[in-house]
Amino acid sequence: MSIFYDRAADVIRKIYDSRIQAPPVLDLDRHFPGGRRFARAWPEIRMEALAVAQRLSRVPRFHEIMKEQTAISDNDGRDWRMFILKAYGIANPPNMALCPVLASIAATLPEVLSVSISFLAPGKHIPSHRGPFRGVLRFYLVLSMPLAADGKPAAVLRVDGADYRLRDGEYLLWDDTFPHEVWNNSDEVRAVLLLDVKRREMPVDMKIFSQFLMMIVRMGIRVRGFA
Repeated sequence: MSIFYDRAADVIRKIYDSRIQAPPVLDLDRHFPGGRRFARAWPEIRMEALAVAQRLSRVPRFHEIMKEQTAISDNDGRDWRMFILKAYGIANPPNMALCPVLASIAATLPEVLSVSISFLAPGKHIPSHRGPFRGVLRFYLVLSMPLAADGKPAAVLRVDGADYRLRDGEYLLWDDTFPHEVWNNSDEVRAVLLLDVKRREMPVDMKIFSQFLMMIVRMGIRVRGFA
């Protein structure tokens, strides 16, 4: 299954690469102005995330949700847990009920396809990889960032060779089809909000292709569920 997924992802990336030329990091106001609503509410969203973290052992690891991601999720014996509220338009009502502020903002923005909180265990490294789907953008909002001894953020997100060390409340809008990896060089859990957002500027054929792919993904989610 993983071999099929990897080959399909390569084909999809090549199709998008041939039709969409864009940088790895994008301007929020142009490509996802609604992201500022999440950024303004980050203290409340952080409180909801920390409440979820109190029962972190009940939050599934990423490879338990999506076995195709085992190579990057279960690579070093340290946890990468994903608390999913919505995936490609399919809601997860129990999780949404636990994060009412986050869920209420997402509900008013139809371009937001997926909503999750990513919990990265101390010492966890997610190795370099690429997403397959350039039809969406990734919004990354830091909710709880451990600090190193020098006071700098202890976790780093590397996108296309550039390192981003963001503090609580800071954000990045980026394209996860570029190579990226993450380290948590601390003794604490790092928590961030991850949103998948529809890309606004695409050729018509790529919009149709994206709609088709999202339909396939939704079918898979309905079959396998969220865990």
